[in-house]
Amino acid sequence: MIIPKRLRHGSTVGVIAPASPPNLRSLQKAIPFLNGLGLNVKVAPHVSSIYGYLAGSDEQRLHDFHMMFADSEVDAIICAGGGFGTSRIVNSIDYKMVKQNPKIFWGYSDITYLHTALRQKTGLVTFHGPMLSSDVGKKEFDPLSKSMFSQLFHPTLLEYSESVSPLHVISEGEAAGKLVGGNLSLLVNTIGSKYEIHTKNRLLLIEDIGEEPYRIDSFLSQLKLAGKLDEAAGIVVGDFKDAAPKKREESLSLQEVLDYYFANLNKPVISGFKIGHCLPHYAVPLGSESTLSSRSKSLSVQPGVS
Repeated sequence: MIIPKRLRHGSTVGVIAPASPPNLRSLQKAIPFLNGLGLNVKVAPHVSSIYGYLAGSDEQRLHDFHMMFADSEVDAIICAGGGFGTSRIVNSIDYKMVKQNPKIFWGYSDITYLHTALRQKTGLVTFHGPMLSSDVGKKEFDPLSKSMFSQLFHPTLLEYSESVSPLHVISEGEAAGKLVGGNLSLLVNTIGSKYEIHTKNRLLLIEDIGEEPYRIDSFLSQLKLAGKLDEAAGIVVGDFKDAAPKKREESLSLQEVLDYYFANLNKPVISGFKIGHCLPHYAVPLGSESTLSSRSKSLSVQPGVS
């Protein structure tokens, strides 16, 4: 794995929108937060572009992505928001250039596709964390979520326990491996592609938003049939926001769906982690060595910067 260098006071952060158009007002409110951390901010030229549900054409979004990785003055790249469309540009990314210019890359949601592609093509450790327009620029952005950015300045061993949020053991055990994953629907979208998520001997993180139990059932079924659940060393179940049934009264609950796929896996599976489309949003480095334990009800993640 390639662990990016830590930030320092005066480092420069590049802002890109590789998926959908961000709320520009919220984005502008987020920039002072980065300035308050002692960081300079460079906004990519096409962040305000709009092409339907995309933040500009594929060429524009790819240009901004490449520009920020190639810019020697930029020490980290933080995504303005998620949405749709990152899978449209992964085949055109210059992975050799990225590998030659490793730096912090931060985002979640649709950015999951980029996390997976970058890790599996270059070995770069990337960060699953709250984004500028989607989270940082909003009034409800909370102190814990803010504090997660401190791990970019100092190599930090993350220890997630019930001191952060209540955790529920679905399957007992203890396992170690690189932490991978992210948004469940995006992980499913990788199946059958060159960027298919690798889960063998890894801890698989899953989270999502606005998906009813029948949809989550479908996603997990595909991962199971593709062997991804059996290959994983353990499962970290993040936040599933707005997962209540809406289309019909007759429904399994989210917990029943999770129990069906995970209760008999004979490996650690723990739910309740505030990782995903939620506040607080606990940011974690993907690709870092981690340990999941049902005995201590904890997730330990090695530092994502050097």
